[in-house]
Amino acid sequence: MSDCVIDCYNLETAYADSLHRPILNGINCQIKQGEFVVLLGLNGAGKSTLLRSLVGLVPLAGGEIRINDLELTPATLAKVRRDVGMLFQGGGLIPQLSAIDNVLCGRLGVRSTWETLFGFPKRDRLLALELLEQLGLRELAYQKTSQLSGGQQQRVAIARALIQSPQILLADEPITGLDVIACQQVMDTLSELHTQHGMTIVTVLHDLGIAAKYAQRAIVLDAGRIVYDGVCDNLQEKFTQVST
Repeated sequence: MSDCVIDCYNLETAYADSLHRPILNGINCQIKQGEFVVLLGLNGAGKSTLLRSLVGLVPLAGGEIRINDLELTPATLAKVRRDVGMLFQGGGLIPQLSAIDNVLCGRLGVRSTWETLFGFPKRDRLLALELLEQLGLRELAYQKTSQLSGGQQQRVAIARALIQSPQILLADEPITGLDVIACQQVMDTLSELHTQHGMTIVTVLHDLGIAAKYAQRAIVLDAGRIVYDGVCDNLQEKFTQVST
């Protein structure tokens, strides 16, 4: 079995009318277990589309995705998603629910409707509290997420992704709209998951300085294609070459 946990072969999506081209146009890349990878590029380059395609949220017109050596198909989608946590832009939380209830929503994929009909089992609630405590949010566990700051909400979203015990964490612009301190807290959390727990992290970012500080590897996209794939040194120079 390959040490790559994500394999993308010639990925292509349908044409986007506004771009007059496929959003993804022949993407080939492999990501190894334990890597911290950042996806960079201008708006419309295909970063978020590529990330979402890895969990079946974007239909492909061609190509193949393999996660942990298992081809992503409608039949394997549920199994693949058990190994992959997804952190959406803005967190994607339910604002009227408490922090702990939002975290518990991460267990819906592995619990049947019948199992959750009368609430989540005690072990799930204890795990949710443990994750919130690890992320510095234990005292806010029963507060509505609508009352939390942007950084706190994003850490709740991280806890929700972690409660399914994923091997891979995908983060779509996890620091957009956050202040400097909140950005650092979120990125430090992702870094800790990578360095201390060996988790594979793939994140979309716009800030080249933050990308260079935290990621091991950068994949730069332009017009649906990969134009750079390598170390994070001199990202400003590489990105300038792409955008000119």
